[in-house]
Amino acid sequence: MQRVELRHIRYFLAAAEHGSFRKAGIALGIRESAVSRRIRDLEDWLGAALFQRHNCGVSLTFAGRRFLRRARQVVKHIDEGARDVASIGRSEDGSVRIGIYSSIASGFLAELLCAYQRRHANVQIELVDGEPAEQIAAVRQLRLDVTFLTGMRDWPGCDTIQLWSERVFAVLPEAHVLTEKEELEWHDLAQETFIVSEAAPGQEVHDYLVQHLADLGHHPEIGVQNVRRDNLLPLVALGRGLTLTSEAATAAQLPGIAYRPIAGELLPFSAVWSPKNGNPAFRRLLSLAKALARHS
Repeated sequence: MQRVELRHIRYFLAAAEHGSFRKAGIALGIRESAVSRRIRDLEDWLGAALFQRHNCGVSLTFAGRRFLRRARQVVKHIDEGARDVASIGRSEDGSVRIGIYSSIASGFLAELLCAYQRRHANVQIELVDGEPAEQIAAVRQLRLDVTFLTGMRDWPGCDTIQLWSERVFAVLPEAHVLTEKEELEWHDLAQETFIVSEAAPGQEVHDYLVQHLADLGHHPEIGVQNVRRDNLLPLVALGRGLTLTSEAATAAQLPGIAYRPIAGELLPFSAVWSPKNGNPAFRRLLSLAKALARHS
């Protein structure tokens, strides 16, 4: 025999437990002769007899008793390793790195993350904010498993699927005259001053405003604030200008501001990932996201 295989050790352990090659064969579901032959191969490889053979069965030799402890350790470690790998394959363990570009306060993404954590509580989820270009680069390099971005753009080298849409809301000071309306039209906003954050998604909001208000023949006044988006809303409350946000972000009820939907405006959101990504924990997340999208 050129090498010891796991089956040789398992046959040895079964024979030691049952004190009989015949009973070991029955327990393993193989012939007694196969047990006897493989144990003889193992003894030849070790250069020592492991069992004393007699009419009523077998008993361990001194060498056999020494080898028994080691054999049990080997099988235990292999079994533990197999369970670890299997649990990763079932997404019971592992990790998922997710790029986010929208609020997770409510809405589809919040529901997805909650549902996933209920099903796979041992998976570590890491959320990463960032600009779309940075996140796409990280997806391609497998530093991010997936990113959720606005729009339906095709990114070279990536797979994309649209999962959900959200209404677009104007964010107003609570004393603003437009709060008297339940829903706004773009012409209501044509003469307003806006502010956006320098960080994401400030540039996207800027372009969105220019695109829609330019259709009315008006170029909006938009100030860029050197703050993160979570600090932009207090500036709205102070009267520095209006801004836009997605429906999920309206779950953040801050003093001094009000939200009003813009009629007919829907913002699509897509998942973007690398087709080379074989992370089973991520694949389960993607499968769940598709299922939620079908039923939403």
